[in-house]
Amino acid sequence: MNTTTGGMKILVTGGAGYIGSHVAKELAHAGHTPVVLDNFCRGHEWAVKWGPLLRADLGDPHAISSAFRRYPIDAVIHLAAFAYVGESMARAREYFRNNVANTQNLLEGMCEAGVTRIVFSSSCATYGDPQFLPITENHPQVPKSPYGESKWMAERMLKWYQLARGLSWTSLRYFNAAGADPECEIGEVHDPEPHLIPSAIAAAEGDIPELEIFGMDYATHDGTAVRDFIHVTDLANAHLKAVERLCRGGQSDALNLGSGTGHSVHEVVAAVEKHGGRTVPVAPRPRRDGDPAILIADASRAAAELGWTPSCSSLDCIVRTAYRWYANLHSAGLHRASATHV
Repeated sequence: MNTTTGGMKILVTGGAGYIGSHVAKELAHAGHTPVVLDNFCRGHEWAVKWGPLLRADLGDPHAISSAFRRYPIDAVIHLAAFAYVGESMARAREYFRNNVANTQNLLEGMCEAGVTRIVFSSSCATYGDPQFLPITENHPQVPKSPYGESKWMAERMLKWYQLARGLSWTSLRYFNAAGADPECEIGEVHDPEPHLIPSAIAAAEGDIPELEIFGMDYATHDGTAVRDFIHVTDLANAHLKAVERLCRGGQSDALNLGSGTGHSVHEVVAAVEKHGGRTVPVAPRPRRDGDPAILIADASRAAAELGWTPSCSSLDCIVRTAYRWYANLHSAGLHRASATHV
């Protein structure tokens, strides 16, 4: 086990996905080797650029054991999960199996291999409806969806594995990941596309008929839901800082990752129209179960514990990089126009 933070081998589960690929890039640029483990259920092989690839499923304990035997892993960054609130309401069984049972498989594999450090990709969905804003890590965790519940259950497992097996962990509770790699090497590709900003761009560019907006009657300043958007590169940097901190002997902790600023759906649409110079056609829809009206982070603990502050999470930067990536998808032939879920 490497006891320093130089040149570590980090197992990145879900490393072929949107956030995982950005994390792998950040690790590599810091001198570490990201070992990507992905089953390509929702990831992309073209996004694995900075380290070795293991095509494996966390539902297979033997594949997990094989990964740890093949590489001298120093720590794990666990991002492999299903991550859509709306989908989880209809597919709860799959969410609990993939996000909870498979996480336990990973933890058992780590213990068997003597790997004791893990950074876990969690979510603000564990909080449910905010009782106060901005949301701190001490906010009650009362999830409103199977997705949020699955992340909360995994967090609870981490605490018990620490007590029973000596695991050290950092749980990173994301708010809304958005944007794309400023160098345009990687970015977001989903089919169907569930996220607001790429869906708004697709509607502006005429690749889908309209942007569906789920809820126009929230108790917000313009009636649409308000979210705290955090640039995916800032998220990736937080993972780097978190895993290095653990490997220096840092204490286990749960940390919010957000910008501390909320933007409504209407404000995001306006930003997309400004950058694209095109109107975004919208279609109002009823609210979805599981969606709170407002989610805004207090990320001061991440600043104190990790020395982390977001540097490119303004709405302008997020939309600009997302638009550039969207144009790159068209030129690369990777674009998929499909129904939106915002």
